[in-house]
Amino acid sequence: MTRTDQHPIAAIATAAGRGAVGIVRISGQGLRPWAEHWLGQNLRARHAHYLPFPDADGQPIDQGLALFFPAPHSYTGEDVLELQAHGGPIVLQMLLARCLQTAAAADPATGQAWLPQLRLAEPGEFTRRAFLNDKMDLAQAEAVADLIDASTESAARSASRSLSGAFSQAIEALREGFIHLRMLVEATLDFPEEDVDFLQAADARGQLAALRQQLDAVVQRARQGALLREGLHIVIAGQPNAGKSSLLNALAGAELAIVTPIAGTTRDKVEQTIQIDGVPLHIIDTAGLRESDDLVEQIGVQRAWQALEQAQAVLFLHDGTQATDADYRARDAAILTQLEQRISPAIPIVHIWNKADLAPDLALESAPASDAQPARPALSLSAKTGQGLDALRHTLLQLAGHETVAEDVFMARSRHLQALAEVDAHLSQAQAQIDSSAPALDLLAEELRLAQLALNRITGEFGADDLLGVIFSSFCIGK
Repeated sequence: MTRTDQHPIAAIATAAGRGAVGIVRISGQGLRPWAEHWLGQNLRARHAHYLPFPDADGQPIDQGLALFFPAPHSYTGEDVLELQAHGGPIVLQMLLARCLQTAAAADPATGQAWLPQLRLAEPGEFTRRAFLNDKMDLAQAEAVADLIDASTESAARSASRSLSGAFSQAIEALREGFIHLRMLVEATLDFPEEDVDFLQAADARGQLAALRQQLDAVVQRARQGALLREGLHIVIAGQPNAGKSSLLNALAGAELAIVTPIAGTTRDKVEQTIQIDGVPLHIIDTAGLRESDDLVEQIGVQRAWQALEQAQAVLFLHDGTQATDADYRARDAAILTQLEQRISPAIPIVHIWNKADLAPDLALESAPASDAQPARPALSLSAKTGQGLDALRHTLLQLAGHETVAEDVFMARSRHLQALAEVDAHLSQAQAQIDSSAPALDLLAEELRLAQLALNRITGEFGADDLLGVIFSSFCIGK
């Protein structure tokens, strides 16, 4: 869809499958004459009309509610007609097909088609039109999808705050600060003989410091929102029979993975998303890491290493009953060396000694430091009895960088964090110019301009069409 596409669109707006109620949504300019002709009734704005939806022979496809929202007071800013019928998939498909057929028919009075090429909506096109018609900014439009996809209550609340404009208001406050400071600096460029005194008198340094402090607060809230949206991918690794599957089951509170005393029971990775304090954590159980002549187990070990290379954190599980076995410790050390060679040093590795119920006298020691990883204290737990699980949950939240979810956290995405990082980088350069004994005001003005452009991308004040296409393509069809 392009910015000039004015064709009316239609789609089924409710999820696929059977339901008590299903909705067909139509948006475009000049819908009222077509809708009233087809439905045979005058439509009052924002009023529910109970009536039949006739087919080509005048027989009712179904009976339901028709609601008409005239432009610009609608979701998209265009005329919107919503038809609420019984939620059977066939009924809704018939109703959608009838809408397309009726719109293509000619008006007996004029001989012209009722609507110009009513077509099926593309993914996210209703919300995209709302954005293009200034019904919401880009951050709010993304929050629509985030609210639908929210996997926790905290994520839903944060997405709702973004949809109501909390994130956009924070960005707008920053933008106003940039505009004021840019106005000051660019005005000073007209008086080069007074530039330093003028900047000092206007407290440009203080204004920039205040902007950086304000930006830090927004970044902190956005990071927490991004965590609520995306969660953290954590992989459990270790030798066979260390209790990896038992740990996954204990954290999930369900028997997801098969557990037996036989080493090598897990042949493929098993993934489950859990919630801790509203934060989604994607826990992945993997096959035990060892050399094997079994082809199936070899494939499982290969997939385990692939999962580890994509992990954001690793739980390295050790068998507490084997803590004094030199050969076992040597195999653990070899796995750790290989692991540190395969993953980034920034990926944390937490060492966990399992089966504490069978090894109550286990003396914990910090995992040894290496070139890739600093020394880390070990955790002791029993996946069987639950001993130590609360300490592990607390550690997982620390790995995720989670803080107590505040009421002012708003939903954010990776692209928002990237834009805010660009803003921070340009402000650092601007700070260097202001702190210089001979500040170059043209460079200072340029850094502030670039910082504002990066900020504008968040709400869509400035954005390329290809960026908009990527964002809205991930939406569901009827939204």
